[in-house]
Parts: sequence; structure tokens; C-alpha cells
Amino acid sequence: MQIVVTIKQVPDTAEIRIDPKTGNLIREGVESIINPDDRHAIEAALQIREKLGGSVTGICMGPPQAIDAISEALGLGIDKGILLMDNYFAGADTWATSFTLGRAVEKIGDCDLIICGHQAIDGDTAQVGPQLAEYLNIPQITYVKDIEEATDKKIVVKCMTDKGYERIECPLPALITVMRQLNEPRFPRFDWLINACREKAPIETWNAADLGVKASQVGLQGSLTNVINTFSPKFERRGEILEGTAEKTVKDFMKILEENKLI
Repeated sequence: MQIVVTIKQVPDTAEIRIDPKTGNLIREGVESIINPDDRHAIEAALQIREKLGGSVTGICMGPPQAIDAISEALGLGIDKGILLMDNYFAGADTWATSFTLGRAVEKIGDCDLIICGHQAIDGDTAQVGPQLAEYLNIPQITYVKDIEEATDKKIVVKCMTDKGYERIECPLPALITVMRQLNEPRFPRFDWLINACREKAPIETWNAADLGVKASQVGLQGSLTNVINTFSPKFERRGEILEGTAEKTVKDFMKILEENKLI
């Protein structure tokens, strides 16, 4: 089983601050981590490899420091890491990101299963996984909460829905996006982390030329959307005291809920 898992390095949202003047995220001095949902994707890939054999390749698109995320993934147990790094990749929206990842998957070749985290904590769009599947023209299953069976030819999963879950069987190759309910990610092994930091670590760096893409297809130039501004929403707290008998207070309260379309 040849598995590809997508990895994104994101700012630790527990330490995120927003500049009150510009409305932009303050990234200086903020620790970067592997996107939490991607940790569950890595764990899922490792568990499948342990049962079926094969290899797990991690792909991460980002600046030079994103190699730390790949090194940590190697410490968790993936076999190989690929860093997609090029100035032309900067400023990519979800479409340009999916396109770039898609070209990398095509370059790897012979991939049976792609596993992505449901969404990234710095964007929360949950679009990259599905767009990547569309680009590769392969089946996709999203909101995966349980993997019941995985073979070289198919995968059987449970997907979260508004009313419970669906049980889906899908032929391979395919792409799935996984939820945090799927598993409990393991801790990195210290000796593997040390090996990941050495010069001969199994990490490759690919740029736009390696993927055979034009500058107009990737990054900001290849993006269909642009972020104009980022800001922290302002909340206005209002209070109202209801007076009268218990029956009247309840009726007034229900009326307020109905007027505000809360019930």
C-alpha cells in the first residue's frame, strides 16, 4: 500500500494574536506546529501501513522552516518527506495549493491512498482535500471518523453526518479526509527525530520546475481568491432583565428567542 499524507505547518492558535491596528495575524514569535487534523491523518496512514505494508510519504508545501513539520512526521514514523518550496508557491489559496499538491502526487506516481486532515486551524476551509481529489480525478470520502477495513483494492469507512454516520466502501485509489475522532496520534520516537535532522534524512525538496508548473499556475498568481484583510470580530454584549411572574417571564423569553430566530 503506497500512501501519501498531506501535512501543513500552522501557527499554534493557542498563541495567536491579532494586531489591533492592521487586523493582521502577528506571526513573529509564534510557535509553528503540525496542523492537528494532519496528525490524525499521519496516524491513520501509519496504522494502515503496519497492517498492509508499503510506505507512507508526507507532502508539505511551505517556506524553509516547514521542514520542521516533515522532520517531526519522520519522527512519528513516515518513510519519506517531500517539501514543496518555491517563492512562486507563496500566497496560494486553496485552489492553487490543491493544484500544486496534485502535481506532486502525480510526480510520486502509483499512489493507492491519499489521507488529509479534515481542515487546517489557520484557514478552516476544509477545501484542499476535496479539491485535490477533484484534480486527480479520484473518489473522495470526507468526514471519516472510523476506518473499518483497508486492503490493497478498497477501503471501508464510517463518515460523520448531521444525523449519525454513513458506512461507505470505496475502491482504490482514493482520497479521504479524517476527523479527530478517528484515532489518538502517537508520540514521536526520539531516535527517529534525531535521524530526521541529519543530512541523509529521507527528505526531498521540490520547486516549481521540478513539478513542471508555470508561475501563473501556482501561488498568488494561480489563486482564484485573495485575502483582502484579516480581523478580529467585535462583540457587543447586551443584557435584558425580564420581570413579572414565572409564567410571564417564560412567555417573554420564548418570544425573544422566536424574534431572533433562535428557535
